[in-house]
Amino acid sequence: MGWVGDQIDSIKSIQFRQLISQAISLGMIVTSALIIWKGLMCVTGSESPVVVVLSGSMEPGFKRGDILFLHMNKDPIRAGEIVVFNVDGREIPIVHRVIKVHEREDSGEVDVLTKGDNNFGDDRLLYATGQMWLNRHHIMGRAVGFLPYVGWVTIIMTEKPIIKYILIGALGLLVLTSKE
Repeated sequence: MGWVGDQIDSIKSIQFRQLISQAISLGMIVTSALIIWKGLMCVTGSESPVVVVLSGSMEPGFKRGDILFLHMNKDPIRAGEIVVFNVDGREIPIVHRVIKVHEREDSGEVDVLTKGDNNFGDDRLLYATGQMWLNRHHIMGRAVGFLPYVGWVTIIMTEKPIIKYILIGALGLLVLTSKE
């Protein structure tokens, strides 16, 4: 029957305790990842401490597939900073540079206008209908560092879901067939 038959026989021969042990180990891995993510959220002050650049709008500074590390603090936002923001009605955060900051003297609030380095115009067309400026609550964080190209794994799995399912299936088989 070959390799597939051997794998099926291997799965059938797994002891119940072994299966429970592997399930617990998998649960611990997932729980550890969530704890690390929540810890990063607390340390960085950002709801999403890591984002992947999904378009070429920030080239040549950041390319598609770069991973950005974010931090958010109470310091005022200034022109020239690279921020990640989320606009009402859009699910995917956007990475762009602040080009104008308007500080309201009466309330002390700051309005921000952004633009992609590789785009011709500002981002007002990306904002919600009728919105001319971003407010602080739209901004998820400031870019403080990056890893080039590492985010391509995320992009490939998003754009080609079959690869994601193959990878999950292969990892599942690996977990089920591993011997302790």
